[in-house]
Amino acid sequence: MVPIPALWLPIVLSAIFVFIASSILHMVLPYHRGDYHALPEEEKALAALRGMGLNRGLYVFPFCTPKEMNSPAMVEKYKQGPVGFLNVLPSGPPAMPKFLVQWFVYCLIIGFFVAYLTGRTLRPGAPYLVVFRVAGTVAFMAYGLANLSNGIWKGQTWGMTIKEVVDGLLYGLLTAGTFGWLWPH
Repeated sequence: MVPIPALWLPIVLSAIFVFIASSILHMVLPYHRGDYHALPEEEKALAALRGMGLNRGLYVFPFCTPKEMNSPAMVEKYKQGPVGFLNVLPSGPPAMPKFLVQWFVYCLIIGFFVAYLTGRTLRPGAPYLVVFRVAGTVAFMAYGLANLSNGIWKGQTWGMTIKEVVDGLLYGLLTAGTFGWLWPH
């Protein structure tokens, strides 16, 4: 068993490596540029949404309770479309510094849980590939497999979902390599 304090360096470095890799994937490479689309007639849509006084939150349309879902009126609304989710953020420019800090903290939290599980599973001096396998599996589950629910429940395209899973695989490999490299002897 390896205590978490002994793994502080791989926790922090893996978070830094994932942060850098995600920045490259999203800002430098053209890999994710086609993931988001503008609304048709955006100005009209935004004016209509402004008039509704929406607060921050996730909106479902058409909205219904579970009891109403199969009623003829709701089935007709679903057929007419559109059907979707609308995620509303607070008004104002995107708070990129805040989002980036939150993403880095998220990476640290994943690193902490990778350290916890790997540290409870393996002893000091475990071979690199054994550490790589355990740490990589845990990190991939957190970074990659967690995205599958967006394709299932939130209507995200499967192409975008698969890209996020592939990103998660890369982040998992970086985390695994970092833990294998810095595993205590």
